[in-house]
Amino acid sequence: MHDGEDIEHVADIAADETGRSAIPDRRRFAELTGARTAIWIALRKDRALRGALVIYRREVRPFTDKQIALLQNFAAQAVIAMENARLLTETREALEQQTATAEVLQVINSSPGDLMPVFDAILEKAHRLCGAEVGTLAAYDGEHFHALATLGYPEQFAAFVRNPFRPNVYMQRLVDGDRVVHLPDQRTLESQPDGEATRAFFELTDLRTTLFVALRKNIALLGFISAHRHGVRPFSEKEIALLENFAAQAVIAMENARLLTETREALEQQTATAEVLGVINSSPGDLAPVADAILEKAHSLCGVDSGALEIWDGERLRALATRGLPASFEELVRGGYQPGPNDLHWQLLDGARFVHIADQAALDEPMHQKAVELGGFRTFLGVALRKEDTLLGRIVAPGKRSGPSQKKR
Repeated sequence: MHDGEDIEHVADIAADETGRSAIPDRRRFAELTGARTAIWIALRKDRALRGALVIYRREVRPFTDKQIALLQNFAAQAVIAMENARLLTETREALEQQTATAEVLQVINSSPGDLMPVFDAILEKAHRLCGAEVGTLAAYDGEHFHALATLGYPEQFAAFVRNPFRPNVYMQRLVDGDRVVHLPDQRTLESQPDGEATRAFFELTDLRTTLFVALRKNIALLGFISAHRHGVRPFSEKEIALLENFAAQAVIAMENARLLTETREALEQQTATAEVLGVINSSPGDLAPVADAILEKAHSLCGVDSGALEIWDGERLRALATRGLPASFEELVRGGYQPGPNDLHWQLLDGARFVHIADQAALDEPMHQKAVELGGFRTFLGVALRKEDTLLGRIVAPGKRSGPSQKKR
């Protein structure tokens, strides 16, 4: 890489006559490949350059920030694989470790966005190579842990750790910033794990040596991998380093899944927007098909089964489009109605972007009561349709269970 940089992104190599794309090797690269837009991402271990990930396009089409983040993530994965290859070729155990790492990477590549087989593979390979009989790969939500994968647990305890649980005194050290927590002999510790179920687990399984390794993205704690041994057999530095390496792979898999999900969701939203614009262009002056398309796309992307798109004429609300409403209630909202004094519509009129209530049965308001009576709708979400400061209408999404909204996005 040039001048120690980690990323070089050239939007148009052919147009950059005096910049870095004018470097002879860079120009030769463009001539041989026909590349126009290219990105070089350094592969570094600490600050030492080990290589570069080079991606190019034959047309001028710069990479987006999300695409660059995804490529950086794959570059980090490549560095881990390269480092594994260097460390794990020294002995026969090293060959086994390299094979296990390759198998995990294969699972990651063959299961984009599907984390369960990745976590199962990481846990099985890591614990077999480290000589650990029991372990967990757990996620952290900022308050609780819960197991995403387990190995060797008695079934009753496997079920226990799959449910959210608060960190015990040793897991709390990971929350507080520790990278690794190594307990050579659980029974000689001054502070025993708190919680009856956790204490019973150690008593019934005779697990003596425990290792927790944090899963972190930057400094944020995403979870941990734990490894337990029967009897007192402390983990070596190499075994701890190996488990840390598998922990890094788990973090990469999580980040890949997040980026791929965001990219897929963005594509779905862009596609839906384009389809709505197509309906607008093909139906000039006809609002009904446009309203139907907007409602269908908005609801499908948000995981909503029913609702309406209503316009406001200054006195009354009237549905231009409906979806999934009972016939009797649909007739009411399509015929138009004047919202009563307690209708949530007035909050939109006062400037709110949206209104959400967990149980509209509690509202003393005729139309909200009708929604409960005729449709069984308990929750209510209304989003304003606004032109500058003028309220034109709203999209509503009632739900049949009281409680917080279950929107996907």
